[in-house]
Amino acid sequence: MREIKIETPLGTITALRNDGKGRRVLALHGWLDNAASFVPMAPYLREWDLVAIDLPGHGRSAHLPRGVEYSFAGALNCVLDVADALGWDSFTLLGHSMGAGISSLLAAACPERIEALLAIEMLGSLVETADHTAVRMREAVAAQRQLKDKRLRVFPDIETAIRARQQAERLPGNKLEEEMLRLLVERGVQAVPGGFAWSSDPRLTLPTLTRMTIGQADNLLQHVDCPALIVFGDPAQPYLQDAERRRRVALLPKGRLVVLPGGHHLHMQQPQTVAAALLEFVRG
Repeated sequence: MREIKIETPLGTITALRNDGKGRRVLALHGWLDNAASFVPMAPYLREWDLVAIDLPGHGRSAHLPRGVEYSFAGALNCVLDVADALGWDSFTLLGHSMGAGISSLLAAACPERIEALLAIEMLGSLVETADHTAVRMREAVAAQRQLKDKRLRVFPDIETAIRARQQAERLPGNKLEEEMLRLLVERGVQAVPGGFAWSSDPRLTLPTLTRMTIGQADNLLQHVDCPALIVFGDPAQPYLQDAERRRRVALLPKGRLVVLPGGHHLHMQQPQTVAAALLEFVRG
């Protein structure tokens, strides 16, 4: 895949593109990952025109302006701006984790432009009950005010950054091989005096101001009109247990669930298997 730069109202969005001539597919990565997340699958998806972007605040893309919050819903217009810049009136969405959450919201919000939804390890949004609204907002505001005093950690070399990323992983079954971690880390750091620091916006680690209720999230899934393939790893991750993810898929008017053995980054750990499932679905 070659690197491209896409100019949007926000600023420059960087991406990796395979220059395929077929189905137009926009790929969105997970939280604190970047476009390199889709590099292992790219050789198996040559029949697609695959564009994997660095979402705002990630990889080499522009950060959101000060005072603007990172959220699933907040990313929708940026994704549409990227599609506009590519000249894509309609396209398929391929998302992993956070990117899958954003993709499923966009499929509901802008159905006339989305041909199909391909979601890996997430569907819909994170939810909570309405009675937690004030507590969440207080915690988020306090965290935002404290962030201004935070300094970026500087790593002397890439290998140290790779080890730090590996040690920070908390999801079960998600210890990526060094080769896979290197893809993410090399695209996710920037040179600074004394070594390297994460290029991602530190505000990405802050709690969001609000979350949807279950009713709101369900309503969106019920309005995803396009064909949708949802791929989850087995065993299920703590943030979305198996019964809940199956319940969500059942809300989709044209949804199909595939469960494959693997961890949270199964599209990197088993790229050929996941790619085969995606291709089979879109070919009908």
